[in-house]
Amino acid sequence: MKPKFSPPKHFLRFFQWFCHPRLRDHIEGDLIEVYNERVGTVGKRKADIKFMLDVLSLLRQRIVRPIKGNKNSNNYAMIKIYFNIGWRNLLRNKGFSSINLLGLTIGLTCAILILLWVQDELNYNKSQKNYHDIYQVIAHRDFNNQIFTDRNMVMPLAGEINDKIPQVKHAVVTTHLQPRNLAFGGKKFKKSGYIVSPNFLDVFSVNFLKGSAAEAIADPSSIVLSESTAKAIFGDEDPIDKVLKIDNNQDAKVTAVVADMPANTTIKFDYLRSFNYLSDNVKRDMKEWTSSSWTVFLQTVPGADLEFIEKSINDIKTEHDPRDKDISTYFAFPMSKWRLQSDFKDGKNTGGMIVYVRMFTIIAIIILLIACVNFMNLSTARSEKRAKEVGIRKTLGSAKKQLVTQFFVESIILSFISFALSVLTVSLLLPSFNNLVNKHLALDFEKPHFWLGALITILVTGITAGSYPALYLSSFNPVKVLKGTFRAGKNAVLPRHILIVMQFVISILLISATIIVYQQIHLIKSRDIGYDTNNLITIPGSRDTQKHYEVIKQELLQTGMINAVTRTGAPITQIWWRTGSPKWEGKPEDINIIFTGLAVDQDFTKTMGIKMLEGKDFSGVPADSSYMLFNQAAVDAMGLENPVSMKMIFGRDYAVLGVTDNVIQESPFKPVDPMMIFYNPDNSYFISIRLNDGIQPQQALASIEPIFEKHNPAYVFEYRFVDEEFEKKFLNENLISKLSNIFAALAIFICCIGLAGLAAFTIEKRIREIGIRKVLGATVQQLLLLISKEFLKLVLIAFIMAVPLTWWFMDNWLEKYDFRIDISIWMFAGVGFIILLLTLLVVSINTLGAARRNPVKSLRSEQR
Repeated sequence: MKPKFSPPKHFLRFFQWFCHPRLRDHIEGDLIEVYNERVGTVGKRKADIKFMLDVLSLLRQRIVRPIKGNKNSNNYAMIKIYFNIGWRNLLRNKGFSSINLLGLTIGLTCAILILLWVQDELNYNKSQKNYHDIYQVIAHRDFNNQIFTDRNMVMPLAGEINDKIPQVKHAVVTTHLQPRNLAFGGKKFKKSGYIVSPNFLDVFSVNFLKGSAAEAIADPSSIVLSESTAKAIFGDEDPIDKVLKIDNNQDAKVTAVVADMPANTTIKFDYLRSFNYLSDNVKRDMKEWTSSSWTVFLQTVPGADLEFIEKSINDIKTEHDPRDKDISTYFAFPMSKWRLQSDFKDGKNTGGMIVYVRMFTIIAIIILLIACVNFMNLSTARSEKRAKEVGIRKTLGSAKKQLVTQFFVESIILSFISFALSVLTVSLLLPSFNNLVNKHLALDFEKPHFWLGALITILVTGITAGSYPALYLSSFNPVKVLKGTFRAGKNAVLPRHILIVMQFVISILLISATIIVYQQIHLIKSRDIGYDTNNLITIPGSRDTQKHYEVIKQELLQTGMINAVTRTGAPITQIWWRTGSPKWEGKPEDINIIFTGLAVDQDFTKTMGIKMLEGKDFSGVPADSSYMLFNQAAVDAMGLENPVSMKMIFGRDYAVLGVTDNVIQESPFKPVDPMMIFYNPDNSYFISIRLNDGIQPQQALASIEPIFEKHNPAYVFEYRFVDEEFEKKFLNENLISKLSNIFAALAIFICCIGLAGLAAFTIEKRIREIGIRKVLGATVQQLLLLISKEFLKLVLIAFIMAVPLTWWFMDNWLEKYDFRIDISIWMFAGVGFIILLLTLLVVSINTLGAARRNPVKSLRSEQR
């Protein structure tokens, strides 16, 4: 019998959706038939009430009671129902689910990428088995209350520590990383490694693939190669006992091959060799207690007294060099801080990479939180749609705890799907991300901690995202809901507004911080560095280039592409020598100034493009060896008025030939150090070449390389562009700036996704109002303003809250720089305007469709 009237749709749909298909097929037809009979006898209104009571009674009898009655299957059945209902609800609301999936997937993808980077930084050096017992000996050197932290030590210090401090298991001394030319079978390779003392392999963990630690560096004529180096030189041949030519003047026999050191390790090398303690040079250095050019590492016994060890090191140094007592303070710096807390300023540890690790950890949490806030906002916006469901389920006997669990299960299902999608996205993005951060990051699916972390992430994200909706939706009064008198009111709107304001505050903070980071880097990059890096090439020299330097210089100039050539004792972009100040007439007794030193040849300032402020540069005559140049920072620090021709004593007598402009050799973020420049061609191995203007570098290199191949045939032709080398000084800052830009943009995009969804639901709720206003003559522009002004007010509130917060946070970040920008209020005004435009754009796009819709259709649809 076809029904004359339809049963209440929401009860019938709920019954159809909630029941198992087999139960529904048996009962649904009977319910409708009974309903039709009642309509004919008692009327539709009473029939509707009776029908609703029948449905509630039936659902309670067929579903709720059997589950409660069977205690053994209660938990399993309830969990199954939670997941079934949750899955159906997500499928029925595809728009809502898609918006949340997109937001959560982007948020989790960003969080995973950031946390992979953070994990790699936190695990730096942890592959070393003696990680907790390894230290580097470092000194704070105080020159006239100017303290700098020096990692260079005297060579005999390690041996004295081994002999006199029982709590030190091993003390080793090494050179700095040395590039060397390795030749075999007519092939040449440029590789970098260390010369070390015998206990090096006892302190640092090295995985031997061939050979043994006991014999690897026992002989100074032996060499240990890394796996990749051995592969590059020998291919598939066994390298053991093969003889390499080092720098064309020394033979070394391969005694071992070791696995390449992990990428996140401080001590990385292509080769290892041991000191030749029988050579005259090493014998001399072992007696030198004032010249610091080596690094010293310690391995302490477990539970060692670090204060006692540091005091003993200072006593040893003072015993052999009493003048150092008032200048230097030696301490043991643990391996756990080498990477993350390596920065010092005025003798105090100021952090390092740990600042960025913490910052990006916070950014990862913030981005994920923004995605969770979207979920909360959209869930509460849909509250009226789910009110009837909550009311019916409460009437059926569902407790608040069960409803809360149901909503949490729904958010966890969404979190699980989002996590799976984000893992897939991360796998696709990792190669590009690794290129960006210069790392070898990977998702380690084989390790249990990955799956444990995945489970924790899914649960925390799901519970966080679903917390407010679950507690809010489960608190609905079923009587009001079923009577149709339920209204969300301010109780629902206010929390949504608070969450939106939070999102905008975070967005403004991220955009402002990104702009400030960019402005700070731009300020430092625009700083006058004192010389011209463009068209300047540096080529490391050798004994052969020293021997044939004048010929090489003339042939280079004869190519017509070269403007000037000089040589220096260190690359112009690095400082290799620090020392105390020279003596001069009238020098105060209590003044000590930290100087850097550089040995150079003639045409130094011409080749480098350095401006002479007073006097002149070296001309290459023998008399130049009795002169020195100062930079302006040295003249200022010494308080000299007319420095040219002044007499200086620095080991022997010198006269000041001229004063150069300040040259930034090391950190562009710090003031320039006072510098002495000496004419010493015999100690200047780095050749610098200035190209003529308009010459293409690759064209010039094609002419330069044959000249070096002819006069330096045993060495690999190697060159570096000085501008690229100088740019490396901004490596961390450039990386942080790029990552900040990317993640700030993604965070704002997630905010826009949530805003779009929220605007769509707001418009859907007010569709009848929009229709009525259009009938009464409202224009599209007026309707846009009507919907937008609610969100624009929230932007204004967020702006007022975000500005002081961002100012405080970024001002603290800028304090570590000696040269820093001033934060401008106009920058915040610009950011606020950008956020305002974004909000207006997102809301307008969603409002435009509703504003242009035929009001007759919207009002007719609403009436039904």
